[in-house]
Amino acid sequence: MSEVLLECDGIVKVFPGVRALDDVGLRLTAGSVHALLGENGAGKSTLIKILTGVHTPDGGRLLRDGDEIHLRSPLEATRAGIGVVHQERNVIPGFSVAENITLQSPPSRRGLFDREAMTESARRCLAELGLDLDPHRPVRELSVAQQQLVEIAKALHTESRVLLLDEPTASLSPQDSEHLFDVVRRLTARGTCVVFVSHKLEEVFAICDTVTVLRDGRSVLESAPLAGHTQDDVVTLMVGRAHTTTELSPRAGDTSAAPALSLVDVSTAAGHQGVSIDVRPGEIVGLYGLVGAGRSELVKAVLGLERITGGEIRVHGRAARIGSPRQALHEHGIGYLTENRKEEGVFLGQPIDRNITVTVWRRLARALGYVSSRQERDTAQDLVQRLGIRIAGLRQNAGELSGGNQQKVSLAKWLAVDTRLLIVDEPTVGVDVRTKHAFHELIWELAAGGLPILLISSDLAEMVTLADRIVVMADHHIRGEVDNDHDYERMSGRVIRIIHDRTVPAVATEGSTP
Repeated sequence: MSEVLLECDGIVKVFPGVRALDDVGLRLTAGSVHALLGENGAGKSTLIKILTGVHTPDGGRLLRDGDEIHLRSPLEATRAGIGVVHQERNVIPGFSVAENITLQSPPSRRGLFDREAMTESARRCLAELGLDLDPHRPVRELSVAQQQLVEIAKALHTESRVLLLDEPTASLSPQDSEHLFDVVRRLTARGTCVVFVSHKLEEVFAICDTVTVLRDGRSVLESAPLAGHTQDDVVTLMVGRAHTTTELSPRAGDTSAAPALSLVDVSTAAGHQGVSIDVRPGEIVGLYGLVGAGRSELVKAVLGLERITGGEIRVHGRAARIGSPRQALHEHGIGYLTENRKEEGVFLGQPIDRNITVTVWRRLARALGYVSSRQERDTAQDLVQRLGIRIAGLRQNAGELSGGNQQKVSLAKWLAVDTRLLIVDEPTVGVDVRTKHAFHELIWELAAGGLPILLISSDLAEMVTLADRIVVMADHHIRGEVDNDHDYERMSGRVIRIIHDRTVPAVATEGSTP
């Protein structure tokens, strides 16, 4: 029987108005990859914060090697051998790789910081993970995947016996994800327990051997062998019922309508050259590509956040020079649902009603710019009900919501302002199965109502589900375009072939691919 490194016994956590965890159990064994699954709001984040000393439980016990422990801070959790790599990177960009790795316990000699020992320790940790990185290189120069691996090296330096990975592949390409899995295998081979938190069930079944499922704050499956369950079994446990694929009603955009957005031979300072795209009313146009393809940078150029060096942007038939997202919204009716909801999508420290109405303060303002609380509440309440946002109350801070509900709040603010063109960037990253389907239905309904939508997603199944046309990007260029018939096997094959076939002309269509 494997050694039990860390155990949760009957953990309870209560916040005002909600019992976040109720009698939760978890048993983590040496050398295992343990999946921690559940919908947004099921209690995963709360449990992670208890394991890492951010929250203290209101009931139950934490046991390390069979002895009860009390974690009152993240530093105490680190000293207890518990490390975590959050979905949002937790590195200092201006520091070097070595400085980031050794930050929590920097080596010293005679009371002075020992830079040589720091570099040597970082090299050892990187070598254990099979990473070829210069310890002196600033972290800001690294890719997202490399920054994540630096955080794992940090856990090695602090001798973490339990490592929690929270949505580790959300921003990674398939190649980077496979490299991460190799690192996970190295860690488990040396006796580390890796806790893998993810909504990507295909990855869970590829890398994990045990599983715990939370639903509504309770563990409905506790530290069980994953081999005895199917993906359908796990989804049923997560949502409380069998879940079927979203049935989207037929919808057809007007292909003869004038484009709401046109990019005409656009080049940017980010490296795009000769990009041309049209998005018509009632149409969902998808931008698909691997990480680094330049999709997000392209839409940021539309919003005035990247410099356009050539070509022209036309909005509703007129040439547009857009210098900021504010101008994009108020002069051209362009809304932008960002992929980075925590830093750009919502104000975490502000209440829900204020987050939703921030785009319409001009319209709601009375004399001297005063906006009444009642107007905010009335406007927000309608959208909360429409989008099915799960909240304790409109004055609850957005930072207290689950990731999926934060994303809905972010969408609500664009619907409040009657956006005439919506750019949606990675709408369902890090959200659960049921919330993902709800988002798909919302986006589909918005397009059915005539709203033009430019969709960016790294989830190819999501792209095939929603888009009318899929524009394929690689290396900041358009590699091709596919008319989507929503058959996943056929469409995914064509899209992937365009990405990897460098003989395809720069603006190839479906018919011109070999």
